[in-house]
Amino acid sequence: MTVPIHEIRKPLHITILGGGLAGVAAGYYAGKNGIPFTIHEARDWIGGNCITLQHGDFRFDSGAHRFHDKDPEITKELKELLGNDLRKIHAPSQIFDEGRLINFPLLPLNLLRSLGVRTFARAGFDLVQAKLSQKRPTGSFESFAIYTYGATIAGRFLLNYSEKLWGASCDKLSSEIAGTRMKGLNFRTFIKEAILGRNSSTEHVEGSFYYPKKGIGAIVEKFGELCGEENILKGSEITKILHNNVRIQAVEVNGAKIIDTDEVISTLPLNLFFQVMQPRPPEGISLLAQSLRYRNVVLVVLFINRKSITEASTVYFPNSDLPFTRICEPKNRSHHMAPPEQTSVVVEIPCQQEDMFWSMGDDELIHLIRSQLVQLGWIKDEEVIDSTLRRLHYAYPILEIGHEEKRRKIHAYLQNFSNLKLTGRNGRFVYAWIHDMIKFGKEIIEGYSRDHGENHSHS
Repeated sequence: MTVPIHEIRKPLHITILGGGLAGVAAGYYAGKNGIPFTIHEARDWIGGNCITLQHGDFRFDSGAHRFHDKDPEITKELKELLGNDLRKIHAPSQIFDEGRLINFPLLPLNLLRSLGVRTFARAGFDLVQAKLSQKRPTGSFESFAIYTYGATIAGRFLLNYSEKLWGASCDKLSSEIAGTRMKGLNFRTFIKEAILGRNSSTEHVEGSFYYPKKGIGAIVEKFGELCGEENILKGSEITKILHNNVRIQAVEVNGAKIIDTDEVISTLPLNLFFQVMQPRPPEGISLLAQSLRYRNVVLVVLFINRKSITEASTVYFPNSDLPFTRICEPKNRSHHMAPPEQTSVVVEIPCQQEDMFWSMGDDELIHLIRSQLVQLGWIKDEEVIDSTLRRLHYAYPILEIGHEEKRRKIHAYLQNFSNLKLTGRNGRFVYAWIHDMIKFGKEIIEGYSRDHGENHSHS
């Protein structure tokens, strides 16, 4: 919806719903542009699912978070804010396959060494067959993965993994879940590696990223510090969003206090946003919002009396017999995350709220994961010196086929509200990264300032 130029003005105040990374990034840019704002965060901390936690002398993140250098302006901003605390890390991602670790993204020479000539030849034949086939990807992740890698590699490394991660069969998942990492296995790369060997791998291995020395939460903490404590209201849950069908007029906090709104930026999951709208939106659009699904994650963290387990930043586990999808060793991101002679592993188990792993008791689930890692030969039982567990709601939007049209219709309805902007992975229902979260906030605030400038030039 295009707002007439005479209605555009610089906000008197921005109400930001949610104090996760996307919310505090929006607040940071609002403050930087001299726009008053208030962040409402339901929990007692900021950062949402992008935080660093402390357990004794150990630190660990709420997942295998990294900051990728994908947007030069955002990278420059973060370097200026964090200074020497933001460090460039070189640590590969790998796939655990029958006791072996294989580089990810998948690289031809590494596959050849790991799989053997016969399996690699079959995989190569499948890849040629997929490329020569008239069948182009249909929009499902399954068809995209088979077309990109061939049936052998897709089946062995990608399809089971994705089904575990997203909780849906790959023929029902959108190809959007591939992100930008599905590359590496093609004829040009194979020839290049055959000639140059290891020296050719660096450009397409997901091995370089930025990381704060004391955990990913340092990014959120810095934004929060610059937002100002007085502008962040913790324990402030949005229980109603009051509107007149064209503007968000006010929000109710904690079922009691009504706060009038000027401009609103929401990071709330779309299904929650619609649940608290008053008056209720049309039934059709409400049902559409409620049909969007999000994935939860349980983190099991084991603290190990050993200096190191792997050199990988993240290890992926496609085996469908194991409930977890990936493990990260925080110390491989920064040595500040564990004592010198000890390490830890963070095990991610995606699930829905009604799943067994979400409702299983903490001790029982920790024991299960510990036993499985011992069986895999990753750790010895006597090396485990402590453990903990965390449950994360709304970790990922589940991008099923058809979600794009649902999202388009929902966003089209919400564009009727002239003072509402959406940001964040859950607020926009997109599979986005840390640099995206920050960029979303920057662009929204720049939009306000730009619109104000246009308005001024027309006055």
